[in-house]
Amino acid sequence: PSYQASKDERNTTRARANMLREILNNNPHRNKFNSKELYDVLDLCLSCKGCKTECPSGVDVAKLKSEFLYQYYQTNRRPLRMYAITAFGKTQKLASHFSILYNYMVSSAILSSAIKKAIGFSLYRSLPKVHGTSWMKWLRKNIHQLNASLDQKKGEVVIFVDEFTNYNEAHIGIKTTLLLNELGYRIHIVKHTESGRAHLSKGFLKTARKLARHNVNLLKSAINHSIPLIGIEPSAILSFRDEYPDLLREKEKKEALSLAENVFTIEEFIASEFKQGKITADQFIDLEATIHYHGHCQQKAIVGTDPARTILQIPRNFTVKEIKSGCCGMAGSFGYEKEHFDLSMKIGELVLFPAVRNANMEDIISASGTSCRHHIKDGTGKIAVHPVEILYDALL
Repeated sequence: PSYQASKDERNTTRARANMLREILNNNPHRNKFNSKELYDVLDLCLSCKGCKTECPSGVDVAKLKSEFLYQYYQTNRRPLRMYAITAFGKTQKLASHFSILYNYMVSSAILSSAIKKAIGFSLYRSLPKVHGTSWMKWLRKNIHQLNASLDQKKGEVVIFVDEFTNYNEAHIGIKTTLLLNELGYRIHIVKHTESGRAHLSKGFLKTARKLARHNVNLLKSAINHSIPLIGIEPSAILSFRDEYPDLLREKEKKEALSLAENVFTIEEFIASEFKQGKITADQFIDLEATIHYHGHCQQKAIVGTDPARTILQIPRNFTVKEIKSGCCGMAGSFGYEKEHFDLSMKIGELVLFPAVRNANMEDIISASGTSCRHHIKDGTGKIAVHPVEILYDALL
């Protein structure tokens, strides 16, 4: 996507791979990864994983970039912004206790500008707000009553409460819980830690490994074929299938691979249950609606968008039009960073933003990724919703 927006050959996957090969073979430094030239070439990689599916050899430049950043910063000093990004889950947890004050600060032109300048974010990018209550806090208060209300249990699931939905978009997590309950599923909560997505993107691989090990150890005995682990945010839940097995070794790697067999996005799970006849169109309204759907990059690389399109068409008169946009341009923290903001907006303007603007006023815009929804709002002023929100609102 960075090449499509810039038309600079240095931003192609081919150039990045060739530069990486050249530096590793000819760099005279003891730390072969200590190369500012290689840093600059990889800097505009959005870690969208498009190369993972489009390259005949399946080269995953996003993983190469993570490894490079880890090695590069063994010799060089990490900027403050990287620590701020990887501490996102902790800062949002703290902010949730003072949600009114925090939301005022990130909404205030003066105060939010000071925050962005201090971190190194673009002044033109909005900051995410925190929800009044966390999804996990709501679950602990309501889950027992919801499970007790089930007349007929169709199945059981464990929900992965990711760090993004938990504090910033708890309303989506709550609707997911209520949707699963209405559809007849018993929901379990198993203690776990954050996904480590931010740490992976910024090359904090030792911390990411610790988080992966911790999550695998906490969840491995609770997850099986009959009780899968499902998640809302693609970048978080798909870490279990994509990065965790590569981060861990020997016995732990085997455990991660075994766990990964029963880890699914919410779209995959509902689509599978629908195909088995456990979920039917009769549970939803028959009103007509047109949905313009944008898939998350890692979702497209690992899962594909078929499950999302399937569940959005469970209601009989829903029509889904997938936006063939590739990466939205936000790519997690990439679109927040001041030096990357303009490029992120150019990428959005390639296909996604025009498609959203050209949609009819009554049409629904949907995106599975939290950063995608944020980017759509900043780039077009329109609100995109998660597929589970659409299904919940369509329940009879």
